[in-house]
Amino acid sequence: MSISIADLIDLLGGADAAATLTGVSPDAIRKWRTSGAIPSRHWPAICAATGLNMGDLPRSAVESDIPPGATAALVLADGSVFWGRGLGAHGTSAPAELCFNTGMTGYQETLTDPSYAGQIITFTFPHIGNTGANEEDCEAAQVFARGLVLKEDITAPSNYRATTDLDIWLKRMNTPGISGVDTRALTLRIRDLGAPSAVLSFPADGKFDLASLAATAAAWSGLNGLDLAAEVSCTQPYEWTGGTWSWAHGFATPETRHTIVAVDYGAKRNILRSLASAGCRVIVVPAASTAAEILRHEPDGVFLSNGPGDPAATAAYAVPAIQGVMEAGVPIFGIC
Repeated sequence: MSISIADLIDLLGGADAAATLTGVSPDAIRKWRTSGAIPSRHWPAICAATGLNMGDLPRSAVESDIPPGATAALVLADGSVFWGRGLGAHGTSAPAELCFNTGMTGYQETLTDPSYAGQIITFTFPHIGNTGANEEDCEAAQVFARGLVLKEDITAPSNYRATTDLDIWLKRMNTPGISGVDTRALTLRIRDLGAPSAVLSFPADGKFDLASLAATAAAWSGLNGLDLAAEVSCTQPYEWTGGTWSWAHGFATPETRHTIVAVDYGAKRNILRSLASAGCRVIVVPAASTAAEILRHEPDGVFLSNGPGDPAATAAYAVPAIQGVMEAGVPIFGIC
């Protein structure tokens, strides 16, 4: 139920109290009344002081504070808005956990790593996209992150292995992003207050319903209890044959000495490449495979991959399968 700006100011204790709470002058509060708009930087304090959520704020206050040049917004569950320039695909992400990644390279591998399913990634290194993109550096056939947040705009690539630039690749992968964000401040916020729920919006028509976006982020239950492994895992068993990449020869095809069954809870390709390069015949099976389905491949060992979401959510199918493999006496190893 939306309330008027006048009622909201009264709820805060009047103009003087509202000014003290938000750190502005009483004259600014009068402008709120006449313009029918409240700058977005004040929403978190107002919501905290009144117990309201973003959906309760006046709709007019939510739609009129777009900075010049802004084409995208990162909206947190508490109503905080980080404006910037949109990149990649137009659209609005599903609600996600906002995290950060400190790698200076490997952004394409990070975005396609199934472990980042259900997350929007803030890259702390400012110059993301410098080396372009190609198919060889993908850790999966799709982008699993729900969006990305950058400090600087993507520039033209400078790398002999690049086949396209990052912005074009993100469009192909239907992944939205935002640049021009103070990623240092955002990272400090995540570090000090925990990873918030967020929505990233890059609308083609340039229109933002910030109250709705904040409400969507706030209503999301988060990663706890979420079985994302079932969403990112393969659906049928298959054999992986490619080894790791080398400068002179590309991806190797090594000889095999052992058979390993890799249970795919969200395994990225480089894990499978490393197993193959170690001399293993690698059979990849879905996360929900039973002990019998794993053991029918007569493995010398069973590998348990890492993956996204809440590990406890996989217990119903993972625990019985692992127990069955252990009872069969087959060695088990894994990665986190």
